[in-house]
Amino acid sequence: MISSLRGIVQAIGEGSLVLEVGGVGLHVAAPSSVIERVAGLGKPLFLHTHLLVREDSLRLFGFSSLEERAIFLELLQVAGVGPRTALAVLSTLSIDSLRLAVAGNQVEALVRVPGIGKKTAEKIIFHLKDRIAPMPLPESGVSQPDRELLSVLTALGYSLIEAQSAIQSLEGEATEDVEQRIKLALQYFARP
Repeated sequence: MISSLRGIVQAIGEGSLVLEVGGVGLHVAAPSSVIERVAGLGKPLFLHTHLLVREDSLRLFGFSSLEERAIFLELLQVAGVGPRTALAVLSTLSIDSLRLAVAGNQVEALVRVPGIGKKTAEKIIFHLKDRIAPMPLPESGVSQPDRELLSVLTALGYSLIEAQSAIQSLEGEATEDVEQRIKLALQYFARP
Protein backbone atom coordinates (compact mmCIF):
# COMPACT_ATOMS: atom_id res chain seq x y z
CA MET A 1 0.00 0.00 0.00
CA ILE A 2 1.13 3.55 -0.69
CA SER A 3 1.00 5.32 2.68
CA SER A 4 2.43 8.72 1.78
CA LEU A 5 3.87 10.72 -1.11
CA ARG A 6 6.33 13.56 -1.36
CA GLY A 7 6.68 15.12 -4.75
CA ILE A 8 6.30 18.12 -7.02
CA VAL A 9 2.86 19.40 -8.02
CA GLN A 10 2.50 19.12 -11.81
CA ALA A 11 -1.21 19.92 -12.25
CA ILE A 12 -4.13 21.05 -10.13
CA GLY A 13 -7.69 20.14 -11.04
CA GLU A 14 -11.14 20.13 -9.50
CA GLY A 15 -10.78 17.79 -6.54
CA SER A 16 -7.48 16.31 -7.68
CA LEU A 17 -3.90 17.01 -8.53
CA VAL A 18 -0.97 15.36 -10.28
CA LEU A 19 2.07 14.84 -8.10
CA GLU A 20 5.36 13.87 -9.73
CA VAL A 21 7.21 11.36 -7.58
CA GLY A 22 10.46 9.92 -8.90
CA GLY A 23 9.67 10.91 -12.47
CA VAL A 24 6.16 9.40 -12.39
CA GLY A 25 3.06 11.61 -12.37
CA LEU A 26 0.47 10.25 -9.96
CA HIS A 27 -3.16 11.39 -10.12
CA VAL A 28 -4.33 11.98 -6.54
CA ALA A 29 -7.93 12.78 -5.57
CA ALA A 30 -8.08 15.03 -2.50
CA PRO A 31 -10.47 17.11 -0.41
CA SER A 32 -10.67 20.81 -1.21
CA SER A 33 -8.68 21.67 1.93
CA VAL A 34 -5.67 19.90 0.41
CA ILE A 35 -6.12 21.48 -3.02
CA GLU A 36 -6.43 24.97 -1.48
CA ARG A 37 -3.18 24.68 0.47
CA VAL A 38 -1.08 23.76 -2.58
CA ALA A 39 1.51 26.52 -2.98
CA GLY A 40 1.42 26.28 -6.78
CA LEU A 41 2.70 24.31 -9.74
CA GLY A 42 6.27 23.13 -9.39
CA LYS A 43 6.12 23.33 -5.60
CA PRO A 44 6.81 20.39 -3.26
CA LEU A 45 3.93 18.71 -1.44
CA PHE A 46 3.64 15.94 1.13
CA LEU A 47 0.44 13.88 1.43
CA HIS A 48 -0.75 10.98 3.54
CA THR A 49 -2.43 8.65 1.08
CA HIS A 50 -4.79 5.75 0.70
CA LEU A 51 -4.76 3.47 -2.33
CA LEU A 52 -8.22 2.15 -3.13
CA VAL A 53 -8.00 -1.09 -5.12
CA ARG A 54 -11.08 -2.08 -7.08
CA GLU A 55 -11.57 -4.80 -9.64
CA ASP A 56 -11.27 -2.36 -12.52
CA SER A 57 -9.23 0.52 -11.09
CA LEU A 58 -6.60 1.79 -8.69
CA ARG A 59 -7.40 5.18 -7.13
CA LEU A 60 -5.10 7.21 -4.95
CA PHE A 61 -6.46 9.65 -2.36
CA GLY A 62 -4.34 12.27 -0.59
CA PHE A 63 -4.82 13.98 2.78
CA SER A 64 -3.02 16.63 4.77
CA SER A 65 -3.12 14.67 8.05
CA LEU A 66 -3.35 11.13 9.36
CA GLU A 67 -6.57 12.06 11.15
CA GLU A 68 -8.16 13.22 7.90
CA ARG A 69 -7.20 9.93 6.24
CA ALA A 70 -8.58 7.94 9.19
CA ILE A 71 -11.92 9.73 8.98
CA PHE A 72 -12.02 9.13 5.21
CA LEU A 73 -11.51 5.40 5.85
CA GLU A 74 -14.24 5.40 8.52
CA LEU A 75 -16.63 7.12 6.12
CA LEU A 76 -15.96 4.41 3.51
CA GLN A 77 -17.27 1.85 6.01
CA VAL A 78 -20.74 3.47 6.01
CA ALA A 79 -23.24 1.76 3.71
CA GLY A 80 -23.98 4.02 0.75
CA VAL A 81 -20.87 6.18 1.15
CA GLY A 82 -18.24 5.81 -1.52
CA PRO A 83 -14.97 7.66 -2.01
CA ARG A 84 -16.58 10.58 -3.85
CA THR A 85 -19.06 11.18 -1.02
CA ALA A 86 -16.39 10.74 1.66
CA LEU A 87 -14.25 13.38 -0.09
CA ALA A 88 -17.30 15.67 -0.32
CA VAL A 89 -17.78 15.37 3.45
CA LEU A 90 -14.14 16.30 4.09
CA SER A 91 -14.34 19.12 1.54
CA THR A 92 -17.51 20.63 3.01
CA LEU A 93 -16.94 20.17 6.75
CA SER A 94 -13.82 20.66 8.78
CA ILE A 95 -12.86 17.74 10.99
CA ASP A 96 -13.96 19.70 14.07
CA SER A 97 -17.33 20.53 12.48
CA LEU A 98 -17.82 16.87 11.60
CA ARG A 99 -16.98 15.87 15.17
CA LEU A 100 -19.50 18.35 16.55
CA ALA A 101 -22.18 17.25 14.09
CA VAL A 102 -21.70 13.62 15.08
CA ALA A 103 -21.62 14.40 18.80
CA GLY A 104 -24.74 16.57 18.58
CA ASN A 105 -26.68 14.28 16.21
CA GLN A 106 -26.94 17.20 13.80
CA VAL A 107 -28.16 15.58 10.62
CA GLU A 108 -28.72 19.00 9.01
CA ALA A 109 -24.98 19.72 9.03
CA LEU A 110 -24.29 16.59 6.96
CA VAL A 111 -27.24 17.13 4.64
CA ARG A 112 -25.46 20.30 3.44
CA VAL A 113 -22.82 18.05 1.86
CA PRO A 114 -23.54 17.46 -1.85
CA GLY A 115 -24.77 13.91 -2.43
CA ILE A 116 -25.89 13.23 1.14
CA GLY A 117 -29.53 12.89 2.07
CA LYS A 118 -31.12 12.55 5.48
CA LYS A 119 -30.85 8.75 5.66
CA THR A 120 -27.19 8.70 4.67
CA ALA A 121 -26.46 11.49 7.14
CA GLU A 122 -28.12 9.45 9.89
CA LYS A 123 -26.04 6.40 8.92
CA ILE A 124 -22.83 8.45 9.04
CA ILE A 125 -23.67 9.82 12.48
CA PHE A 126 -24.58 6.37 13.78
CA HIS A 127 -21.38 4.84 12.40
CA LEU A 128 -19.04 7.59 13.60
CA LYS A 129 -20.70 8.14 17.00
CA ASP A 130 -18.29 5.89 18.91
CA ARG A 131 -15.37 6.22 16.50
CA ILE A 132 -14.60 9.93 16.64
CA ALA A 133 -14.80 12.01 19.77
CA PRO A 134 -15.57 15.73 19.78
CA MET A 135 -12.76 18.08 20.66
CA PRO A 136 -13.53 20.03 23.84
CA LEU A 137 -13.96 23.71 23.13
CA PRO A 138 -12.29 25.93 25.71
CA GLU A 139 -14.87 28.48 26.89
CA SER A 140 -12.18 31.04 27.65
CA GLY A 141 -10.96 30.89 24.03
CA VAL A 142 -14.29 32.14 22.62
CA SER A 143 -14.41 35.91 22.31
CA GLN A 144 -17.40 37.94 23.44
CA PRO A 145 -18.33 39.00 19.86
CA ASP A 146 -18.23 35.33 18.79
CA ARG A 147 -20.48 34.34 21.71
CA GLU A 148 -22.95 37.07 20.79
CA LEU A 149 -22.89 36.10 17.12
CA LEU A 150 -23.39 32.43 18.03
CA SER A 151 -26.37 33.37 20.16
CA VAL A 152 -27.94 35.48 17.39
CA LEU A 153 -27.43 32.85 14.67
CA THR A 154 -28.90 30.04 16.77
CA ALA A 155 -31.86 32.30 17.65
CA LEU A 156 -32.41 32.78 13.90
CA GLY A 157 -32.77 29.01 13.55
CA TYR A 158 -29.31 27.98 12.40
CA SER A 159 -27.87 24.92 14.09
CA LEU A 160 -24.89 25.19 16.41
CA ILE A 161 -22.69 23.56 13.75
CA GLU A 162 -23.85 25.95 11.04
CA ALA A 163 -23.32 28.95 13.32
CA GLN A 164 -19.83 27.77 14.27
CA SER A 165 -18.95 27.25 10.60
CA ALA A 166 -20.07 30.80 9.81
CA ILE A 167 -18.00 32.15 12.71
CA GLN A 168 -14.94 30.22 11.51
CA SER A 169 -15.38 31.79 8.06
CA LEU A 170 -15.04 35.23 9.70
CA GLU A 171 -11.58 34.57 11.17
CA GLY A 172 -9.94 36.87 8.61
CA GLU A 173 -12.37 39.71 9.42
CA ALA A 174 -11.00 42.09 12.04
CA THR A 175 -14.31 43.77 12.86
CA GLU A 176 -15.61 43.56 16.43
CA ASP A 177 -18.96 45.19 15.53
CA VAL A 178 -21.62 42.55 16.16
CA GLU A 179 -24.01 43.92 13.52
CA GLN A 180 -21.28 43.81 10.86
CA ARG A 181 -20.33 40.28 11.93
CA ILE A 182 -24.00 39.22 11.64
CA LYS A 183 -24.16 40.62 8.09
CA LEU A 184 -20.97 38.78 7.14
CA ALA A 185 -22.24 35.54 8.71
CA LEU A 186 -25.54 35.80 6.79
CA GLN A 187 -23.54 36.36 3.60
CA TYR A 188 -21.73 33.10 4.41
CA PHE A 189 -25.10 31.28 4.45
CA ALA A 190 -26.13 32.93 1.19
CA ARG A 191 -23.17 31.45 -0.69
CA PRO A 192 -23.94 28.50 -2.98
